[in-house]
Amino acid sequence: MTASDPAPAHAGAPAAVGAPPATAVSAAPAASTPAPAGGTATSSDLQTVAAPRVAASIVIPVFNEEANLPALYARLAPVMDGIDGGAEAVFVDDGSADRSLALLRGLAAADPRLRVVSFNRNYGQHAAVMAGLEVTRGDAVVTLDADLQNPPEDIPKLLAKVAEGFDVVGGWRADRKDTWFRRWASRQINRMMRRIMSGVELRDYGCMLRAYSRPVVESLRRCEERTPFIPALACQFARRIAEVPVGHAERAAGTSKYSLWRLLRLQADLVTGFTSMPLRLATLAGTLISLLSIGFGLFLVIRRLIQGPEAEGLFTLFAILFLLVGADFLALGVLGEYVGRIYVEVRRRPRSVVKETINLSGRGDAR
Repeated sequence: MTASDPAPAHAGAPAAVGAPPATAVSAAPAASTPAPAGGTATSSDLQTVAAPRVAASIVIPVFNEEANLPALYARLAPVMDGIDGGAEAVFVDDGSADRSLALLRGLAAADPRLRVVSFNRNYGQHAAVMAGLEVTRGDAVVTLDADLQNPPEDIPKLLAKVAEGFDVVGGWRADRKDTWFRRWASRQINRMMRRIMSGVELRDYGCMLRAYSRPVVESLRRCEERTPFIPALACQFARRIAEVPVGHAERAAGTSKYSLWRLLRLQADLVTGFTSMPLRLATLAGTLISLLSIGFGLFLVIRRLIQGPEAEGLFTLFAILFLLVGADFLALGVLGEYVGRIYVEVRRRPRSVVKETINLSGRGDAR
C-alpha cells in the first residue's frame, strides 16, 4: 500500500474534488455536464439535497483501461440486474490518455445506471475512489478495479455480508495470479498493516473488491486527507468487519499502474497516515545509541589511561562516527516523512479536479 496525459478537452472550467461532501446526487439524463464556468468548485457541487436511493453503488476507478471496459460492462450489467432494489455504477476516469473516457460516454448514454466523473489529469487510485464515494447513492457501496482481475460476479457475495450487518467486507484474494514481486510486496504491506491496525486482522488490505455500509461511506466522505488509504481508513469507522474469499485472474489487457516507486510511496503514506510508531522508534534508537556512545567513550578514556594511545583507535572512532551520522539521517528521514505529510495537508488543496460528469446533475456555484 501508487504519468498521464489529459483527456480530450471539454468546455468550461474544472471543478475541484476533495472538500467535505454534503449529500448524494440525484439522477439525470444521460448527458455530459461540463464544470461551471467562472472558477473552480468543491466536490459538493456534484451533489443535490434530494436523491433517490438504490440498494448498491459500484465505484470503479479507470485509468487507461479501454481494452477492458467493454468486457467489464458486459459482465457487470447482469450483476447489476440481479441486485434487488437497483444498482448504479460510478466510473471515475482518472485522467486516461487512451479512449477510456470516450467508451464511458457511449456506455453511459446507453445505460443511465452508469454515472461518470472525469478528472482533468491523473490523481491516483484512491483519489478516484474518494470522488466516486462522494456521488454514490447506494445503501451499500462496492469498490472494484476496472482491470477484471477481481470478478464482478463476486459482488453479490460481499453485499450479502453487508446485509448481515457488517460495516466493512473485504475481499481476500486466496489464489492470486500476480507476479512474484507483486505478491511479495502485498505480503509486506499486509503484515505492516496488521501491526498498525491493532484489533483488525485482515489478510488482504490490497484487494480493491470491497464493500462498505452507508454509515461508513458517510464517514469516509467527511475525511479531508489528501492521501487516504481507503481500506484501512474505513476500518477505523467500522464496528463489524468481515473478509470473504474472492476470485482473482491475470490481467487480460493493459499493465499494472503500480510501479516499485509507487509501492514505496504507498508504504510511506500508510505508515505516516495511521501511526506515529516510527517517530517513537527513532527516539528509542537515538536514546540507545547515545547511551552506547557515552559508555564507549568512557571505555576509550579508561583504555587510554591504562594502555596509552593506539593508532587503531582512530579507525574505531571513525566507524562509530559513521554509525551515528547514518542514524541521524535515518531519524531525519522518518521525521521528514511526517513533516512532508503535514505540509501537504495544511495547504488544503483539492484531491482532484473534475473536468466533466455524465449522468450527474446538481452542479452548484463555485466556492
